[in-house]
Formats: sequence, structure tokens, C-alpha cells
Amino acid sequence: MCPNSFNVERVKADDRQEYPHRALTEKIIGCAIQVHRVLGPGYVESVYELALVHELVKQGMRVHRQRVYRVTYDGVEVGEHRVDVLVDETVVLELKNVECLLPIHAAQLISALKAVGAEVGLLINFNEEKLVHGIKRVVLTKT
Repeated sequence: MCPNSFNVERVKADDRQEYPHRALTEKIIGCAIQVHRVLGPGYVESVYELALVHELVKQGMRVHRQRVYRVTYDGVEVGEHRVDVLVDETVVLELKNVECLLPIHAAQLISALKAVGAEVGLLINFNEEKLVHGIKRVVLTKT
């Protein structure tokens, strides 16, 4: 059984709070819902990624998919991180097609946010009957 909700340290998950780039994330969510309405659940992640990128571009957004970012530790490059989708150089999208979203999925999005230097991301699980049940907004807080 999937947990309905999970908390991740350093993340605000309350949708009622104000957060950066709210209008953009809402527009992205609208595009994701449109893709899900047409395709439904059941395809592999790459199908949703390509369809969502198409819809985002159609709506006038600048989109990068599968962009690679360098990861550094203590001033030393230690690897690379590939980001599913970056919208308008601002919002990171981590796309999933899983039974349920788990804390590790949020951790992957947080890692992507850190790699990009962004503060807002959307975790989107297309394996839902209603897509709104599979969307989590993640905002890194400053500590």
C-alpha cells in the first residue's frame, strides 16, 4: 500500500503556502494533466517525457530534456546528474511511472534541484488514475 503523503526534510510541501514560480508550476501541471488525459497511465516514462515536452513547447515554454549537470563536492567535480526536464531555466521536473511515489523519489528531485541550482521542482507520477494524485511540488528552503 502506498503512503498518501510523505515529508522530506528541507522541503515545504503545503500547497497553500506561497512559493516561487507558482504561476509557472501551475501552467506546467496543466500541461501534464492534458498529456495524461490523452495518454492515460501505462506507458514508459520516456513516452510521457516526450509528450510533456511537446505540450510545454506548444504552450510557449523553453524546455531542456535530459540535460547533464556537473556535481561538485568540496570544490571537486565528483560526477554528473541528468535532469529529466528543466522548464524556463527555473522549474525542474522529475517524471515517474511507478506504483506510488516514495521519499526516495523526492530525494532524487532534491538532488536535481541542487545540481541545477533551482529551488522549485515538480515530481510527477503518470501511473495514476487521476494525475493530480501523483503530483508533488518541492521547494528547497534555505537553511
